[in-house]
Amino acid sequence: MSPITTAAGFTVGVELDGAGSHPAAWREPDARPDALFSAGYWTELLRIADDAGLDYATFADALSLPAPPRADRVAGRLDALLTASWVAPRTTGIGLIPTVTTTHTEPFHVATSLQTLDHISEGRGGWQLRVSAEPEAAAAFGRRTAPDIDARRVGAGESDPGLDELLAEAAEVAEVARLLWASWDADAEIRDAETGRFLDRDRVHHVRYAGERFSVAGPSIVPRSPQGQLPITVLSHSPRVHELAADAADVVFITPESASARAGASRGRTAAELVAQVREAETARERAASGRAPLRIVADLIVALDAPEETGAARLARLDAADGEVYESDARIASGTAAELAELIAAWRDAGVDGVRLRPLTLPGDLTAIADELLPLLRERGLAPAPGRRSLRERFGLAPAPLRGPLTRTAPEENAA
Repeated sequence: MSPITTAAGFTVGVELDGAGSHPAAWREPDARPDALFSAGYWTELLRIADDAGLDYATFADALSLPAPPRADRVAGRLDALLTASWVAPRTTGIGLIPTVTTTHTEPFHVATSLQTLDHISEGRGGWQLRVSAEPEAAAAFGRRTAPDIDARRVGAGESDPGLDELLAEAAEVAEVARLLWASWDADAEIRDAETGRFLDRDRVHHVRYAGERFSVAGPSIVPRSPQGQLPITVLSHSPRVHELAADAADVVFITPESASARAGASRGRTAAELVAQVREAETARERAASGRAPLRIVADLIVALDAPEETGAARLARLDAADGEVYESDARIASGTAAELAELIAAWRDAGVDGVRLRPLTLPGDLTAIADELLPLLRERGLAPAPGRRSLRERFGLAPAPLRGPLTRTAPEENAA
């Protein structure tokens, strides 16, 4: 990997989900509905993105199917973390950020699985932290009931006790993960065959975490990974989730200029307004006072690029007709030429965002158009880096993780036996 730099350039990533963002995308002539759950399909998509030099790919995931699922829409996904782990050795430069939920899952397993991804990707792993409020997910696990959440209050950006509990739990899981990732010092592995010493056990530490919801002794069973600390990301639609990001994350995804109710409290907000909200949340949570760098703010955009045979707007209308509904999303849907989309992205950059995450309307069609048409234009305007091999922390402009980190919340550090 290249020498680490903390210069924070504008990043361009992509979210990959099934046949694309539109629920009827699987009907497109170039779609591969018979291969959606195959290793080859995901390898092909990631290689397109990797060869183009995109900074990272995120993998959508959830713990339940839509309720009830429609027979004419794709249902089901491959596990995001396992998919990212599969493509890791089959790609070379792109960051890999799977969605992993904190609800119903064990923090130790989450932390060690993500560390494993960072090892096999050689420092390209990240984590999109997600909570799960769905009753179907709670029923699938059978360990707890789903919280009672008032959707109206959440959509208005008001505090809701049920959601607040999920977010507080998520913050604890992230804290546990960071402590476990730091439980091996960078020089803990000696690997000296002549002396027979593989490990310096004084440099592998118990975490001794005791929080409101978890007690974890540690240390991690996985040695320190290449990045030391994987970048943590959060998708946020409200000031309350901005606060979670300020507490737990390195990167926050926002959804400016969406007219849909699916954008929650972010509905109708401009990029500048949402950036201001995030910075207010950082101040309220005293992020700078704790010595942490400002959040990297990334704006989500659904992309339907014009093609020679059909405009993006016409394709969107055709897919809406096939689905029987007008497609809405939490993110803005942008159709047009690559030059028009580059103008929009430049305007968002000027409003204070640090990057964009593009959600292709169809796969592989719009992903290929992003790679071939939009990304070169963004590079010309200084809005996308040149291709190259860098860690995910480098891509986001994050400082190197400390070689040794804080290892306890409530008790003195104790050496591993």
